[in-house]
Amino acid sequence: MEPENTARETVLITGGGGYFGFRLGCAIHQKGVDVLLFDVVKPLQTVPEGIKFMQGDVCCLSDVEEALKDVICVFHIASYGMSGREQLNRKLIEDVNVKGTENVIQACRSTGVSSLVYTSTYNVIFGGQIIENGDESLPYLPLHLHPDHYSRTKSLAEMKVLEANGAELGNGKGVLRTCALRPAGIYGPGEQRHLPRIVSYIERGLFKFIYGDPHSLVEFVHVDNLVEAHILASEALKANKKHIAAGQAYFISDGRPVNNFEFFHPLVEGLGYKFPTCRLPLSLVYFFAFLTEIVHCLVGRVYNFQPLLTRTEVYKTGVTHYFSVEKARRELGYEPQQYSLNEVVEWFRSQGCGPKPRKYTIRHLARDGGLLLLLIAVMVSWFPSTAAFSV
Repeated sequence: MEPENTARETVLITGGGGYFGFRLGCAIHQKGVDVLLFDVVKPLQTVPEGIKFMQGDVCCLSDVEEALKDVICVFHIASYGMSGREQLNRKLIEDVNVKGTENVIQACRSTGVSSLVYTSTYNVIFGGQIIENGDESLPYLPLHLHPDHYSRTKSLAEMKVLEANGAELGNGKGVLRTCALRPAGIYGPGEQRHLPRIVSYIERGLFKFIYGDPHSLVEFVHVDNLVEAHILASEALKANKKHIAAGQAYFISDGRPVNNFEFFHPLVEGLGYKFPTCRLPLSLVYFFAFLTEIVHCLVGRVYNFQPLLTRTEVYKTGVTHYFSVEKARRELGYEPQQYSLNEVVEWFRSQGCGPKPRKYTIRHLARDGGLLLLLIAVMVSWFPSTAAFSV
């Protein structure tokens, strides 16, 4: 990411306190660009010298406008509701993902920011249907078909970002150029959202089964591949690249479709655990997730427990959907590097993860018995529904 003139550039990263945003900021700073991390929470890691952190909320327009002074490019990463119980908090999802994005666009225009790169998601297209080697010509999934608030609001936000491409900036400073990147599931050492939850299930003995068609394929993207894609996208919004990315969306992944459970196989065994062999029907697990969400809806305000799985997570992991990265290759120069889970395994080992000697207590017995009874109840409820469906 080379500066276009002698003055140093400054870029801002919303969600810069998070795993990916922080990693992106460090990579950009290493290229001689000033970086401002903007988030409601401070990064867990120590902020390197030369990188600034500003605490603020994308839901507050004045916070965003204050942060965008003297910035030439914004990477809008901040979002809410991607997984777990967060998916069930509709109001906060709407506020952050839609209103927050509107604030970023408005602040870019009023402060004269010329480039906006938006971190979107596969979910703007995918809603549980099988997609094999899809591309950017596929239409958005109709908003009313999205089964979760996160996917619907990310779709709305992406539309707003791309529609803002070419909008006039304040004080006659030119126009705003925008693009959107649609990443697959992110992984890498130190990832804080998905992998720790998976490992916690493994260590607590909850990872007892797999589900769905063993030949189903999904995709993942290593954090460093995603970082490189964002840097390339920001460069492709510039005049010296003929603004080729302006108004465009790009799928970003490692370019290697893989079965979801096979992908995590090295992680499970690398940490010293036995990989489960019991495979359940996708519809049964989906029904279990549906019941779990109903229970959360009833008691969530009193006890905001973490659902084992949500319906969205079931079809994301069990239904084939993968996309071509050819457009990103052709227009951005994106070439995904190949990574394994070895560095992820080593990171979790460094955090003390792995089998530990422990006694099988009454608490464990009650938990396992409760899970077994719950599974039996779900199966008893599920059989009539599947029979009726088949008729």
